[in-house]
Amino acid sequence: MKIASFDVDAQKGFTPLCPNELPVPEGDAIVPALNQLAARAQLRIGSKDAHSPQAAWVVPDHAQMLQALPLANADLTWVSHCVPGTPGFELLDDLPAPLDYDFFVWKGVEPDLHPYGACYHDLAEKRSTGVIEFLRQNGVDLVLVGGLALDYCVKTTALQLRRAGFEVIVYLPACRAIASETAETACIAMGEHGITLAASLEQLDSVIAKENLR
Repeated sequence: MKIASFDVDAQKGFTPLCPNELPVPEGDAIVPALNQLAARAQLRIGSKDAHSPQAAWVVPDHAQMLQALPLANADLTWVSHCVPGTPGFELLDDLPAPLDYDFFVWKGVEPDLHPYGACYHDLAEKRSTGVIEFLRQNGVDLVLVGGLALDYCVKTTALQLRRAGFEVIVYLPACRAIASETAETACIAMGEHGITLAASLEQLDSVIAKENLR
């Protein structure tokens, strides 16, 4: 069985290091767990938000976030985050540089795009980022997923991978969520679609061992 790990949007803009962006509580604490996933995989995949400061979905403050938008590929308002050239765009310390991953995705580059999942550039999931094709070409069976935030980009990426036919494990110590309520909803949705949620390293290794026996 061939395994890939996937570091979804493990950027400083989603941590308390950048409080004016989208600071996920303890978001900067996931790196050791992400590296544990990579140690169990033959390939390491990563993604980054790469947003324009003039994006169509940007609002000036957090109080105006999460308002619905009539755009095809940006459904909600957000404060500006993860703009190239700013600290929020950077990957967390002690992760590889983007070009040192086996495959890397930059998403949300155009000002009218705000995808959550890393497998498609658009919300309708018609325009592939190439990661599914890369995984298939390399014979990957199982993807170990972590990153930020659990309740948005991690959830959506995991569901996209599952729909594409991969076995998927989301390693909860390698994730943090924006809010506990949306995290619970995300975990339920992932479980309903056959995604395994591993809450400890022991559980992760047990699930991997069972997958190897299939």
